[in-house]
Order: sequence, then structure tokens, then C-alpha cells
Amino acid sequence: MSVIVILIVAVAIVGLAVLAAAVKIVRPYQRGLVERLGKYKTTRQPGLTLIVPFIETMQLIDMREQVVDVPPQEVITSDNVVVSVDAVVYYEATDPQRLVYNVADFFTAITKLAQTNLRNLIGDLELDKALTSRDTINTQLREVLDDATDKWGVRVVRVEIQRIDPPPEVVSAMHAQMKAERDRRATVTEAQGYQEAAIARADGEKQSAVLAAEGRKQAAILDAEGDAQAIELRAKADKLRLQLLGEGEGAAANARLTGIKTADADKNVLTVEYLQALEKIGDGRATKLVIPAEFSGLLGSVAALSEAIKPDDASDEIRPKDGLPIPDPDERVEVMGGGGSS
Repeated sequence: MSVIVILIVAVAIVGLAVLAAAVKIVRPYQRGLVERLGKYKTTRQPGLTLIVPFIETMQLIDMREQVVDVPPQEVITSDNVVVSVDAVVYYEATDPQRLVYNVADFFTAITKLAQTNLRNLIGDLELDKALTSRDTINTQLREVLDDATDKWGVRVVRVEIQRIDPPPEVVSAMHAQMKAERDRRATVTEAQGYQEAAIARADGEKQSAVLAAEGRKQAAILDAEGDAQAIELRAKADKLRLQLLGEGEGAAANARLTGIKTADADKNVLTVEYLQALEKIGDGRATKLVIPAEFSGLLGSVAALSEAIKPDDASDEIRPKDGLPIPDPDERVEVMGGGGSS
């Protein structure tokens, strides 16, 4: 009886083991690669799946994005500088069958492939270009690795260069160069600032001078216009004053002459009035005198009048003519105004 129980228990245990081996669970991020007697049969999708125990086997392939760290390596640039470079490669499986059957050790293969192509890319660049062209290196390396790993059922998502470390002496030289470059830029910037400030000051002085000149010009124009208007007004006032004065003097003279005519003045009075008029003409500002035609007759009248009113002067000296002797008083002859002698 005990043998039968033991046999039943053994059969149950074997059955459970066979059932456990037949039932497989594939997660959402996995694919199940099924082989029957060592030969590829099919690829199972996520979920519960059954296989034939001891005849079929299933290998789970992770389809998530993976990271491969490429170890640092020394690379010589085109200008013969040795730098240490390391990178990381991000990939994801696209075909689990080719990933398993086309490459034996994918991690080693992708690492060596990345190192080799990285040396080729960095070796074609100078140090300064390599340090400033990481995005270009990443893109080129990703394209090369993606083409090479396509037959392995893998897609390279991206490649990132972590570090490019030059030797210490090169780093010191680069620091000195960067410091010199910064000093140069600071000097240039300072000089440009001084130049712009000088230009701004000169421009301001120029505008100030132009505005001042414009102001002086306008002031001079206004002064000249004011002087011209003042001169014009003064000239008009003088003209009006002289005109009114002339009219007044003419009216006064006319009235005087009218009075003299009304009073029946004799010739002597008229002669005196005429002389007074000539005196006024001589005191004027005119440079040209108009002598009337009867001026000679007027002078005769004036001479006669002067002789008539001239008193006798006893002190007059009798002067001989042409060296003749002075006659005695009883021999002298008076000359009359008519020109006759007695």
C-alpha cells in the first residue's frame, strides 16, 4: 500500500514539473523565442503560452532600450594630440531571432565596434574641432553603428560622447590660450566702448555746435530784420517830419510874404527879407544853391542900401593910386554916385 502511495506522489510531482515546464509567461517588454529540438520554431508574443516540455525550449528576449558603456580609450587626433575618449550607446532590439542567432556576444561586439569607429572619427579631426563638434561626432557614430548592427536585429537609438580629455600639458596650454583670448576680447570690448563713447561725445558736440550756429544765425537774422524795420520806420518818421516841417515853413513864408505884400513894403524891406531867406538857405544841408536871375540887381540894391546906411568914418585913410602923390585937401574932388566929377 505504501508503495502505491509513493508511486502516486512521484507521478504527481512529475506531472507538476511537466506542467510547470510547459507553461510560460511572456511579459509585455519581452518576446519568447521558441526552439524545438534545437531548431527555431516561432516567436511568442507577451502573455501566457504553452510549450512541449523537454522537446521545446523558450528564451525570453528583452525588447527595451539598453545602454552599453564604451570604456575610455586613447585616440590620436589629426594634429597629433592624444586624448582619452569614452561614450555610451543606446540601442533597442527589433528582431529577437537575429539578435540571438546572428551575433554571439552582442555587448562585446557593439563595444568594440563603437571604439573602432570612434577612433576613426576623432582621428580625422583636430583637437579644437573635436572638442567643439560633439553633436556631429555623435550623429556620425550613431549612423555607422546603426548600419553595422542592422543585421543583428538591433537599432542604435543614439550615441553620446561623455568625455574628451586632452593631456594635462595641453589642458594648461588651452587654459592659457583661453585666458589670452578673454583678455583680448576684454581689451577689444573696452576699446570699442571708448570709441563709441568718443563718437557719441563728438556727435553731441557737433549737434550742439550746429544748434548754437543755427541759433546765432536766427538771432542775427532777427536783429537785422529788426534794424531794417527800425531804419525804415525812422526814415518814414524823418520823411514825415521834414514834409510837415516843409509844409509848415512854406505856409509861414507864404503868410509872411502875404503880410508884407498887404503892408505895401518898399524895396529895402523886401531886400532884407530876401537876405534872411538866403541866410537860411546857406545854413541848410543842401550842397547845391540855386541863384535866381535877378540876383545881380539884388546885389546892386544891397550895395546901395549898405552905402546909404554906412556911417562916415573919419579914420579912413586916403590912399594914392599907382604911386602918385597925395593931393592937398583943396585939390581933392568928390566923386558922385552918378560917375560925374566937379
